[in-house]
Amino acid sequence: QVQLVESGGGLVQAGGSLRLSCAASGRTFSRYAMGWFRQAPGKEREFVSAISWVDGNTHYPDSVKGRFTISRDNAKNTVYLQMNSLKPEDTAVYFCAADTNGSRRLWDPEEYDYWGQGTQVTVSS
Repeated sequence: QVQLVESGGGLVQAGGSLRLSCAASGRTFSRYAMGWFRQAPGKEREFVSAISWVDGNTHYPDSVKGRFTISRDNAKNTVYLQMNSLKPEDTAVYFCAADTNGSRRLWDPEEYDYWGQGTQVTVSS
């Protein structure tokens, strides 16, 4: 069983920055691929970023590439999402997720088997 707890959300002006954290339980955290997703009201859950446990490769959609950075600290069982140059369209609830099955489809929310409760990010214009 894996428990994920996000923190770091809040209200920020456009152009500002936030860093989200996701603390995970589990002794084999270093073997989980970790992802971040977001969901705005009335919209589907959207892939934001992922980091592989095998080679540390990171993945981003075009909408956040160059602005967001995912990283992980296996010693602290924590994954981070640094978000810079935030835009109002980044407003959403952000979720972290763990894939414990070695999926390669890290952009697909169906591949993740554990989810956090989410943290609200609001970007004002």
